[in-house]
Formats: sequence, structure tokens, C-alpha cells
Amino acid sequence: MKSPHFSMLMQLLFAALFSLSWATSPYDDFIRCLALCSNDSPSISRVIYTRNNSTYSSVLESTKRNRRFSIPDVPKPLVIVTPLRTTHIQATIYCSRKHGLEIRTRSGGHDFEGLSYISEVPFVVIDLVNFRSVDVDVENRVAWVQSGATLGELYYRIAEKSRTLAFPAGTCHTVGIGGYFSGGGFGLLFRKYGLAADNIIDAQLIDVNGRILDRKSMGEDLFWAIRGGGGGSFGIVLAWKLNLLPVPATVTVFTVSKTLEQDAIKLVHRWQYAAHELPDRIYSSVALNKVNSSQKGKKTVEASFRSLFLGDINELVPLMQERFPELGLVKEDCIEMSWIESILYFGRLQNQSLEILLDRNFRAPLFSPSYKGKSDYVKEPIPEIGLRGLVSRISTAEPRAVAIIFFAYGGIMDEIPETATPFPHRAGNLYKIFYNVGWQEEDNRNSQRYVRWVRSVYSYMSSFVSKSPRGAYINYRDLDIGINNEGNTSYEQASIWGRKYFKNNFDRLVHVKTLIDPENFFRHEQSIPPLISSKKNRAP
Repeated sequence: MKSPHFSMLMQLLFAALFSLSWATSPYDDFIRCLALCSNDSPSISRVIYTRNNSTYSSVLESTKRNRRFSIPDVPKPLVIVTPLRTTHIQATIYCSRKHGLEIRTRSGGHDFEGLSYISEVPFVVIDLVNFRSVDVDVENRVAWVQSGATLGELYYRIAEKSRTLAFPAGTCHTVGIGGYFSGGGFGLLFRKYGLAADNIIDAQLIDVNGRILDRKSMGEDLFWAIRGGGGGSFGIVLAWKLNLLPVPATVTVFTVSKTLEQDAIKLVHRWQYAAHELPDRIYSSVALNKVNSSQKGKKTVEASFRSLFLGDINELVPLMQERFPELGLVKEDCIEMSWIESILYFGRLQNQSLEILLDRNFRAPLFSPSYKGKSDYVKEPIPEIGLRGLVSRISTAEPRAVAIIFFAYGGIMDEIPETATPFPHRAGNLYKIFYNVGWQEEDNRNSQRYVRWVRSVYSYMSSFVSKSPRGAYINYRDLDIGINNEGNTSYEQASIWGRKYFKNNFDRLVHVKTLIDPENFFRHEQSIPPLISSKKNRAP
């Protein structure tokens, strides 16, 4: 057993090392604070990366999923901490408060606007890459998963033990658990079982005072807030307890694509009426993409109708022929597989083995390296003339990588109250729209040209989508819809974007924030504000 004298000596050596390299930096006190606050200085020294470290850049860039934020003038953290234990996180929170630094928490790095690793003020990144355990209990149909794990790691560990249990989450396997669950999380099973957040039954969170809280000790208000209220507002969630849900041994998938020349617009128009009313065992989406036309040198727009059915081909085909006969689905369009294989199918990884789900660094083909996304909700079918205007903007778009995807709602989403979690977009929505424009990283210098395109399409769609407020999905974060004031965030300013994400649930989120973090330490451009905040957010 190491003596107290040895431990103190290690702390002093650690502090001296960093004071030498940061002698001219005002943040050397923060580094010394970390060493002194940790019970194991040699351990914490291995998880701190400053700009003087040779591996700083590789750690920072490792999970920057949107390369739009890889240009040189994007602000970078003063320090990256990749904690190995909860005491490292507690120390980082304490020392950040004490020395006036903000915190950004990163689990998978997929925040659409980069808020998990960017700030305009001096800040520290807590990267949860080492908090990634997944513990699956098949007998009780539950799992504990840490926030630094990815969706792929969760799916793989479930499938290791059962091919007939699943969890309702997304298809991009490198997405981090922490940010995804914090925003609600929709996926292939959401019409049957609801969102990811609807199936979380416990959690562990570290609050601004360093307390480790579970559902019982945090109380139902805070537990409600962290399941869909967005990350970075209430503390750092370490782990989540999930209800695992039954799926059949065989599911069926299909993709049917039609171009403009094959009456794609009429099919999309009809889909708006049919998809919402389909049984809850069917996930249905339509993706509009610009593709090469059969006429050499010309472009057209293709509508790809994609579905997952919790059952076999013989049940699906007659159902679709009855409910959506215009699509013309036949058995030859369909493929039977297991649920876990459907994750690969919708992630465009059909030719990969299941082990690809464990590859955190894989660059998923669902997105271009650099991109800008936006979202909408549709409550009434868009008339054909409106769809033609949308398709015209896609077909004539200067950017090559453009996609607009419609995700059918209905099913259990019509039954869950909009106050059940902070995510309010439930009954009354026919479908959600995701707008995306992408480009290669080397074209970042022209990023505003691409961003202007997606903004212009979003503007065109304003008369066809939800209003007062115009709804948006927080996991498709969009700073265009509003940001907080610099410094102290006002309730009025935050309401501009807050009601678009959360509708009237925004007020309850503000109430919870006021109770758990009244001095607004955990904050960013779209964090929930307390009703009254003080600039004095330093630790005692």
C-alpha cells in the first residue's frame, strides 16, 4: 500500500510538471487543481491532454463527426479530459468551476453543431470514451449502458445474448449514447415502442456539486428532464438503465425507389396519407435524393421508400398491397433477416459483419464528412404542387450531396402524452422531415454556399410544416433557430429556440434547471437556462 507521503509527492511532481510547461498560461491553476483534487494523481495524469501534448490533436479530432468544424479558426479546448473513473469527472467539474472554465461533454461527437467540443469561451472537454461498458441482463430484459458507449456497441452486446431482444434507437452505429438519449432518440422501432427516452428506467448523473445521483435520489423532475431535454444543461449522465423489448426472430425490410419519370411525386403525395395509418409494426420513410438520370449528363430526383416490418414477407406484402397499393410492393422487393441485421441494412452496411458495430471510428456512409442539417414536423399532407416545388429545389441544387427524408409518425407515438418526456412531438404529426446537405472536408472553404442552400429549402417549406411554434428535433441541433445570450442567458431569449424543440415542456425544463443548477454552470449556446442566473458560478 502506498504511503500518504508517496501520494503527496506524486501530486507535487505532477503539478510541477504542468507548471513548467504552462508557466505563461493562466490555466496552470486548473491543472494543479485536478492533481490536488484527485485521490490518484498518477491516474488522472494519464487522461489529461493539453495543447502541449503530442496526442492532443488526435484525441480532439477522433470523434469530430462533422468535419465542418475542423477548420483552423474553430475554437479548441484548453484541456481534454478522458476520465477513467467518476472521481476524475468530479474533479474536472470542481476545478472548472473554481477557475472559471466551461465544460463540454462528448460521448460520440455527433452534435450537429459541434457543441460537444466547441465553445467561444475558455473551456474543457470531458470525453467519455472510457465510460463505455454495456451490461445486458436477458433474464430481466434490462441493460445498463454508460454514456460513452455507442449505439453499435449497445446493439452488438444485446445481440450477443439474444436475437429477439432489442432497443428502440437509431441506425448510425457510431452515435454516442449520452447525447442521443439526452435528446430523446428515435429509430426503427419508435412507432412500436416509442423513443429511446421512453424506455429508460434509471440513470446515474453527476451534478454541479459533484454528487452522484440515481433516479431515486435525483427525483422524478430531474429524471424527466434528462430523458429528452438535451445534453449539457443539468449535469453529466454517467449511465442509463434500459428496458429491452421483444422483436421477432425474423423481420422484413425493403427499399423501393422511383424517379420523377416514374411518378415519384404522386407516390410521395399518396405516402403522406398511407404511412401514418400503417400498423405500428412498420417503420416507414421516404428519402429524396438527386441522382443521375437515364438521359446522359442530366440529373433527376429519386424517392426511396424504405421500411422495416416486425414480421415475415408473407404477412407484409399483402398488408402493403392493401394499405399502399400504389407502391406496387412484391415479394421480390423484400428481404428477411434478423433485427440486428436490419441495423446494418438501414445503416448501409449490408456487406459488413456484425463486428463493424464495434468500430467507433468507422465513417458511416449516412453522412458526408461535412454537413448541415435541419428539421421540421408536418401535420397536414403537402399538396402535390408543394412537393413539386421541393423536388425542383433538389434537382437544381448546386450541391451534389443533398437529401431530404420523411419519417412517418403514428403508431404508439400518437398515444404517448407530449408531457411524458421533454420530447413533445407526438400525436398530431404525420411525419418528420430531415434536411441535409453535405460536402467534402477539403471544400469547407465553400461551406456557406451549401448552408445557404439548405436554409433556402427550409424557408420554402415554412408554409407546409408545423407553426407557432415551428417544431424542431433537438438531436438534429440547429443554431439557426436561435441561441442563448452571451454570459447570462435570459428566459426570453432561450424561449425562441426552446419552444421549437420542447413546446410547453420548455417551462418545466427551466424549472428543473433552476433547482439543480441555479448558477448556470452547465451551459452552451442552446442549454436550458435557470430563471435567475448569476455570473458567480465558481466552486467554493
